Amino acid sequence: MKGIRQLAEHLNISIGTVSRALNGKPDVNQETRRRVLAAAEELGYVANQSGRSLRQGETKVIGLMIESSKETVENADNFFLGVTSGLQSVFARHKLDLLMLPCPSDEDPHEYLKRMVARRIVDAMIISDTQRVDRRIDFLSRAKIPFVALGRSLSASNFPWIDLDFEGVADHAVERLIALGHRRIAITAPSSEANLGYLFIDSYRRALERHDILFDPSLVIRIRSSEQGGYQAAHELLLLEERPTAVILIYELMAIGLYRRLMESGVMPGRDLAVIGFRDAPRARFLQPSLSCFRISLYDLGVALGRMLLATMPAYREFYPGDGRNIIWPLELMPGESDAFDVGAMV
Repeated sequence: MKGIRQLAEHLNISIGTVSRALNGKPDVNQETRRRVLAAAEELGYVANQSGRSLRQGETKVIGLMIESSKETVENADNFFLGVTSGLQSVFARHKLDLLMLPCPSDEDPHEYLKRMVARRIVDAMIISDTQRVDRRIDFLSRAKIPFVALGRSLSASNFPWIDLDFEGVADHAVERLIALGHRRIAITAPSSEANLGYLFIDSYRRALERHDILFDPSLVIRIRSSEQGGYQAAHELLLLEERPTAVILIYELMAIGLYRRLMESGVMPGRDLAVIGFRDAPRARFLQPSLSCFRISLYDLGVALGRMLLATMPAYREFYPGDGRNIIWPLELMPGESDAFDVGAMV
């Protein structure tokens, strides 16, 4: 691959003339332009986009920051595989590229973000896994860098976000289980400071209170959001002196680990313990009994995120005049067999 200097030397003309020919400037005659373009093709010339971007003050790249860990690699049903397809469908209309920025799980996300911003590799950011108090949001707001968050936070008073309806999931699941006769209902929650965990637990507590059911902290199982976390959750539920009759999960692949641990102990999901999962991840669709869980279009979520982000950027705002509002993204319950049994038969 040749650079512009090598291309100019090969043609025995100035670098300036080569540059103007490549960029379609009118002061270059057609024969010279033809020679330059033919030589560029022959020699495999590729323009130095980073240098051009620095001169123009933009990179045409959007960064998507996610957590990178052993678990995210092992969990092939990763949420973001679906979201990125929707994001790219929006960005492609404006010749913008999407760059995944995986932050190692053992690094401070705030410091990682500061390093990415200092390197000027992106024009705007999408951040995920928002924390209860998230310094990344404060940093991006102060720095006036366009961004959108996938998740809410107590940080900053006003910032663009889209969040899944974790309150609605907890509320709907509790109401469904109580209607089936359950009174002792467990839930799982992240072991981290992820804001979604607080939203989930608060909604669960309120739903119980509406039915005069006392909140029991021992029924809130805090574990990592993974298949292994589901296995650990089942293990902890089995150790309780008074076992729950139902459990609500906060992450899509937890159901796989939970089923495995229950069956190892002779406890059958859907017969001995009602289970409501979070999302209909592809691998979880093969579970038996079939999993009651919630459905979401990740592609549509990605489209909405992309449109909201571009609505914050002056160069693209006019294309998305109605996309600046914050959104709580709904999920639809898909009833299965994992929670359909007579609680009275267990007594």
